[in-house]
Amino acid sequence: MFDPDYDSFLQVVAAGSLSAAARALRLSPASLSKRLTRLEDRLGVRLLHRTTRRLSLTEAGRELHATLVPARMALQATEDRIAGRGTAISGPLRMTAPTSFGRMHLAPCLPEFIAQYPQIDLALDLTDQFVDLLDSDYDLAIRVTAHVPASLVGHRLATSRRVLCASPAYLAASGIPAALADLRGHRLLAADGQLPWHLDGPGGSTIHDGVSHVRTNSSEVVRELALDGCGIALRSLWDVAPALKSGALVRVLPMFEGSHDVAIFAVHPPTPMVSARLRAMIDHLAIALERRIETA
Repeated sequence: MFDPDYDSFLQVVAAGSLSAAARALRLSPASLSKRLTRLEDRLGVRLLHRTTRRLSLTEAGRELHATLVPARMALQATEDRIAGRGTAISGPLRMTAPTSFGRMHLAPCLPEFIAQYPQIDLALDLTDQFVDLLDSDYDLAIRVTAHVPASLVGHRLATSRRVLCASPAYLAASGIPAALADLRGHRLLAADGQLPWHLDGPGGSTIHDGVSHVRTNSSEVVRELALDGCGIALRSLWDVAPALKSGALVRVLPMFEGSHDVAIFAVHPPTPMVSARLRAMIDHLAIALERRIETA
């Protein structure tokens, strides 16, 4: 059995307030506050900064939270296996993912999942807009990123190699850059928030800043503009591997790639007990996406 004081602490962090956590735990705010105080006294540290308007984790609180979340998930998974609850995984599961990635790679992974778990009520929204998982009703988000915020729980699903590329027609008209500095004389293509580019090359990590020739919030638009000869883009191999293979796009400055820290993550808000349907989706995607992305 998980320590009830730890469960109370995790619920407060997940809910964002004592009152909301108390309602979820069916306790009075005063009783829940006493539990937190008891835990802090036991550990000899303050875990939460409490004000009348908000709660925030202290450094010790963040460290404890980062340790407890995976431990709680592992314990719950073990309990579910022993109890045999996995045979009846059901209920709503709402996901969000980037448009291109969702259409090209996430959607093809879903038929097998749907067949295995027919009682899950699955909803998938595709958008290139940032979704605040702490202020929405999504259970899970797929993100291509180098950093998962400390306020969320991240599960690494696959690598995401990114390369600089352009169409042969663009390079024939504008020239082939021989060094990173040459990019300053070229049209760059990137969706909102994707510049500056963080690159890894022969000399280590570097940053190339610039302004996209076309402003857009869509990564799919960036890919199409690159294919149509409008400039140089930094694109994921899962997105442009077919175009590179066919010659519709060619690599530029092949000694450089996007930062190797970037990966594909499944992220969700912290919660004391992760549902069996959420764990089932994460486990399924970890296998299915790794297979798809590695062969892209």
